[in-house]
Amino acid sequence: MNIDKSRSYRAKVLYALCASDDSKPNYKIRGLESASVYAIDKNGLRAVVSDTLSTRLRPERRNITAHQAVLHSLTEENTVLPMRFGVIARNAEAVQNLLASNQKTIREHFERLNGRVEMGLRVSWDVTNIYEYFVALHPILSETRDEIWNRDSRDGNRREEKIRLGNLYESLRSADRKESTEKVKEVLFDYCEDIIENPVKKEKDVMNLACLVERKRLDEFAKGVFQASKLFDNVYLFDYTGPWAPHNFVTLDLHAPTAKKKALPSESVHPD
Repeated sequence: MNIDKSRSYRAKVLYALCASDDSKPNYKIRGLESASVYAIDKNGLRAVVSDTLSTRLRPERRNITAHQAVLHSLTEENTVLPMRFGVIARNAEAVQNLLASNQKTIREHFERLNGRVEMGLRVSWDVTNIYEYFVALHPILSETRDEIWNRDSRDGNRREEKIRLGNLYESLRSADRKESTEKVKEVLFDYCEDIIENPVKKEKDVMNLACLVERKRLDEFAKGVFQASKLFDNVYLFDYTGPWAPHNFVTLDLHAPTAKKKALPSESVHPD
């Protein structure tokens, strides 16, 4: 098909990679800077892109939201390999060369992730004061705290004892997180293919899991989360989200072709 020369030479924001079926997709979603989203194909692979006049994308809320909205729209129907925010290619030919130079690893990723999505699961302690909750839960923590409080405030060792108390609290909380995470994973592995433990960000967070799930088993996964939650009391709050593009399971290390390598001839560019 004929390529729009003016569009071909513009810089491209990359959102995702996927398999190409030689069709001309009609993406209704708008990308960054409200630009049209369209496809660039090469050797049976596809990059979903939009045009940009920028050389660098600022990680502002509106830009990140637009990027995520495109990925969410794509994930609703097909398996895609999401690109991290802010990846820009020089022009359409650069995108095609990127697909051609990395086709082996892209295909391997797609074969592994095809028909699968990512589900997130966060578990947190639903309490007003997490420290007081642990004091009530662990007698050793309560006893150590009371012992320190009963010391003379002028005692030179009191500061060191407070540090020891803080370390004890942290170790008990870490042990609880580890034990709880293993219990949940043991259940969920019957409903998903892989689980990645992401770092927790808040003091009340117990775990932050990314789960690779077959799209056709999403209802089963939801039942698995409910089954896992029954192993805990009401203090533990379970919150799952998705489906998302499988960000945590994509480990693509894409490389651009060297300058000495002859540019590959352009194939199909599918504008909106």
